[in-house]
Amino acid sequence: MSDAKTVAIIGAGPVGLAAAAHALERGLRPIVLEAGAEAAHAVRQWQHVQLFSPWKYNIDTAAARLLATTGWNSPDPEIYPTGRELIDHYLAPLADRTALRDVIRTSHRVTAISRTGFDKAKSKGRAAAPFELRVRNGNGDAVLQADAVIDVSGTWFSPNPAGGNGLPALGEAEHRARIAYGMPDVTGAQRSRYAGKTIAVLGGGHSAVGTLIDLAALAEDAPGTQAIWLLRAEDPARSFGGGSADQLAARGELGMAFAALVRSGRIRVETGFHVSRIADDNGRLEIFAGGDRRIGVDELIVATGFRPDLSMLSELRLRLDPAIEAPVALAPLIDPNEHSCGTVRPHGARELAQADEPGLYLAGMKSYGRAPTFLMMTGYEQVRSITADIAGDKKAAARVELKLPETGVCTRGGLSSIPALPGCCGGPAPSGVDSCCVDDVKAKAAGRTGCGCS
Repeated sequence: MSDAKTVAIIGAGPVGLAAAAHALERGLRPIVLEAGAEAAHAVRQWQHVQLFSPWKYNIDTAAARLLATTGWNSPDPEIYPTGRELIDHYLAPLADRTALRDVIRTSHRVTAISRTGFDKAKSKGRAAAPFELRVRNGNGDAVLQADAVIDVSGTWFSPNPAGGNGLPALGEAEHRARIAYGMPDVTGAQRSRYAGKTIAVLGGGHSAVGTLIDLAALAEDAPGTQAIWLLRAEDPARSFGGGSADQLAARGELGMAFAALVRSGRIRVETGFHVSRIADDNGRLEIFAGGDRRIGVDELIVATGFRPDLSMLSELRLRLDPAIEAPVALAPLIDPNEHSCGTVRPHGARELAQADEPGLYLAGMKSYGRAPTFLMMTGYEQVRSITADIAGDKKAAARVELKLPETGVCTRGGLSSIPALPGCCGGPAPSGVDSCCVDDVKAKAAGRTGCGCS
């Protein structure tokens, strides 16, 4: 191992740990640098959330082989874990009980990366120089060298702001105390913050949908709780997903349940709402969308997605798409301006390598830039291919070893390929079944009459 290539892996989340497991199998020398105090630091921020993919899609193959040597029992492949269960039954044992425990360095934040002896402008001999990482830990700044770098630091801690133009809305920073980002635990740890209040949720993706469903559930137990959905788009149908056509059943069911809530009137909808300014109105938030359009709420949850923090890579030569900040070869596959398929064909080293910085790869959620369609299993395939590439096995790096489940809904050029959800209760009928939604199928199968969707 003394002659093995040193691979710096930035981030000890699911994909970072998988990268380390594959690197060990390839005879590489991984060093995992995690900014948080424990592995899976970002997952701990959303541990209350249930994944819409079952265990069989959430465990990396090399990681499973490492765990098998410890006597680990694999979870039921068809069960849908929460983030907490993902940590307890998979990520924590992987980080603490396998050979990975010797290569993970927690509380090590990477602040900058360069090439030893080379600034960004110097070219001759650059590719042969090792990477030099500036790392901050409890003892101050330190320097670490590596032959290759896999940046899987994610995007969780750099959420998009509320402003409809990509910038923070005027007044957003000043009212930060009443604004949350991502998916707060509205029915659990943060229940007291939201119960009995009017809450606006801005966004049209799974984070916004899941939060609005939770707020509707909270309203059943806490009178006075009102959820308002602020949607930048004019048509909410895209947020309802592919229904029964989605091969990840829980993802399809989430969209159908949400569609039913919206149609029932339990969630107020404001479409075409582009936040421009946030102000105080006698202790409440007043949210403006340009002109005279405004709403008053007690709390705002911004679930508008995330963006990569590229600051630590500023001294490296990157080729990124100018719009979504993903590697240029990957960007056309995931650009939401062209399509919104939750399923992107598997890809690896070829699409993720930085041609002007040999040995540098962006992977995991960070590789998707501002695109919202990343799946954990996609990240596992990425790092399998990347570690093969670093080890010199170009054939394995180019091979595809993953089949992704289809979402059942896509758009092309901004035009949806499915109509707005029809039917009596929301949610499309399963293919070939005379029913208006999956619950109606189940109701009729049980001999009941009428619509079972409600």
